[in-house]
Amino acid sequence: MTDVARVGVVGCGLMGSGIAEVCARAGRDVVVVEATRAAASAGRERIAGSLARAVASGRLTAADRDAALGRISVTADPARLADRDLVVEAVAEDERAKLEVFALLDQVVERRDAVLATTTSSLPVIRLAAAVSRPEQVVGLHFFNPVPVLPLVELVPSLLTGTETLRRAHAFASEVLGKEVVRARDRAGFVVNALLVPYLLAAVRMAEHGRASAEDIDRGMTLGCAHPLGPLALADLIGLDTVQAIARSLYAEYREPSYAPPPLLARMVDAGRLGRKTGRGFHTYGARGGGAMREDEGVVATAAGPTRPAGGRRDGEQTT
Repeated sequence: MTDVARVGVVGCGLMGSGIAEVCARAGRDVVVVEATRAAASAGRERIAGSLARAVASGRLTAADRDAALGRISVTADPARLADRDLVVEAVAEDERAKLEVFALLDQVVERRDAVLATTTSSLPVIRLAAAVSRPEQVVGLHFFNPVPVLPLVELVPSLLTGTETLRRAHAFASEVLGKEVVRARDRAGFVVNALLVPYLLAAVRMAEHGRASAEDIDRGMTLGCAHPLGPLALADLIGLDTVQAIARSLYAEYREPSYAPPPLLARMVDAGRLGRKTGRGFHTYGARGGGAMREDEGVVATAAGPTRPAGGRRDGEQTT
C-alpha cells in the first residue's frame, strides 16, 4: 500500500500535465507549479483539453472528468507544495533548471520523508540528489508520453536512494497509477533511451551523409522492420532539441561515438527546425505540427515520444 495522498508536480508542459492528470484520475489531490501565472493558466487548459478528449472518445465519463479537474490546482506559487507527500519534477531536460527545482523543493516541502522524484530521461539521478539535504528521498520516475496512455515507468534509484523511498515510489507508480514499472540503474539514458537514441542518431547520420532521403529511411524501417514510425519521424515527434539534449547527456556519460549528436542535428536545432512542434524537422507538418492528436487516433511510444501502433488502436492524448 502507499501513503501518498497529496501529489505535487513542478512543470505543466506535456509531461507535467500528463502526470498531473493521471494522479488526479487516480483520486489524488494534485498541486501543479509553473513559473508564471500565464504558464499556469496554459497548463490547466492543457489538462482540461486532454480530459475533454478522453470524454469525447468514451474513455472517461463527464463526471469523472469534473472530479479529476476538481482535484487539480495549478499555481505559480511554489509554497503550495509544502504539504505534499510526493513531488515530481517535470521541467525541461536541462540540468541547471532541474537542480534549481530540487534546491527549491528542499526548502519548501515540509514532510522530511516526502518522495522527491524526477522525470529526467537521461541525467544521472545522483546529480539531482546532490542538490538537497535529504538525498535518500530522491528517486527517478521516468514516465513516457503521452502519460495517460503509456503504461511504462522507469524507476531509477541513485546510490543514495533509501529503501523505503524506493518502495513507496514503486507502490505509487504501480498500485495507484496502474503503471508497469521497470527498474533501471542510475546511468544516463536508463533502459529505453540508452537503446533508442543511438538508433535515432544513426538515422540522422545516414541522412546527413546522403545515403538515403529522410522519407526512404523512414519507409525502410516501417515497411522492412514493421516499426510503427520511422526513426526520423520519431525524432521529429520527440523534438530534435530533446533528442540532442539526451544525446549530449549520453555522450558525456559513456564517451561512445554512437551517442555523439551529429552535426546535422545541431544545425537543425540552431535553425529552429525542431520537428512537429515547430512544423518542420526532417519532415514538414501542418500548422505547428498539425495540432493536437485526437483521442481516437491512438498512440504508443518508444522512449520520449509517441508513435502509432502497428496493429489495433489505443486511446491517445495530446502529443504537442
